[in-house]
Order: sequence, then C-alpha cells, then structure tokens
Amino acid sequence: MRGLAPARRYAGDMDSGINVFRSADESADDDAAKVRDMLSEAGIAATLLDDSAPGVPAGACEVRVNPADRERAERLISEYPPEAELEQVDASDALDLVTVFGEEGSAREMEALQVRSILEAGGLSAVVIGDSRYPNFGQQVRVAKEQRARAKQLIEEALAAGPASAEEAERAGESPRDA
Repeated sequence: MRGLAPARRYAGDMDSGINVFRSADESADDDAAKVRDMLSEAGIAATLLDDSAPGVPAGACEVRVNPADRERAERLISEYPPEAELEQVDASDALDLVTVFGEEGSAREMEALQVRSILEAGGLSAVVIGDSRYPNFGQQVRVAKEQRARAKQLIEEALAAGPASAEEAERAGESPRDA
C-alpha cells in the first residue's frame, strides 16, 4: 500500500478486534498511527491494520481493539483533538454561494447553462442549482460570494454584446474543417 512499517501490518491475534477508527484519506497512515498511539498511552491494546489485512478496504487504515475496550476506546477517540487540517478551516463567508442569475427562480435550464459557461470562460467557478425534472421551478446560477461583482459584470457584458457577438465568437473558434 504505502510502504507501512511491520508494526502496521495485519496481526492475526486481533481477528476478533473491533474496528474503532478507519481512515482512507491521504494521511490515513499517520492518522491511524496517532490514534493507535493515543490508545496505547491510555493502556488500551490497539492494532493498526492496513489494506493488506482481511476486511480492510483498499487504501484504508484501521485501528482495532479488543471488544472489552471498545467503549473506552471510542470515548477517547471522540475526545481526541481535531486534526490540524480541520483546525485551519476558513470560517469566513467569502466562499458562501450567492445567486447571480435566476434570482426569482424563473431562468430556464438552457439559459442557466449558458450563463455558467460565460462565467467559467471568464475564469469563475459557477454551479447551476435546480432540478431539470421540474422546469417550472427554474434554475439559478451561483458563484462564491467574493466573486459576485465579477460574475455580474461578465453577465452584463454578455447581455450587452448580444447574440450576434456570441455567434461571432463561435465562428472565430471554429477550425476550417468545422465550416
């Protein structure tokens, strides 16, 4: 898997172990090792298993304990401090999505997809919100709050340029074989 040390390989004596932790992200090895070490420091025999062990999904690492230690281990894990990556979450609302097109929910799906394409061509990430199975509910296009002004500008420019400008841009992008 990821070049695990022998201590992390499958231990046959933990066949009856209870899984109390599983991770399959990029830091699975380190996360599981930290949990195993924390449990060991608390006097709980814990075994770290990689995906070479029976029952461990590909790419995952697990920590197992004896059934008698399960409740205590789960309590300790729940009290374990959060990972550094979770502590560095940006709590600002700058990335909250705001509606920039179809505010009243009347935009049709094709219009919303065209607006999303315009925004993405302008370098913005945009998502279409709505269910195409229910066209009477309309569609909305949303961007990150910090990109609202730029998105509105791109939409206004596209509307001002009109359909002739879109056709001209499409022709300019066609290769001679397409004509």
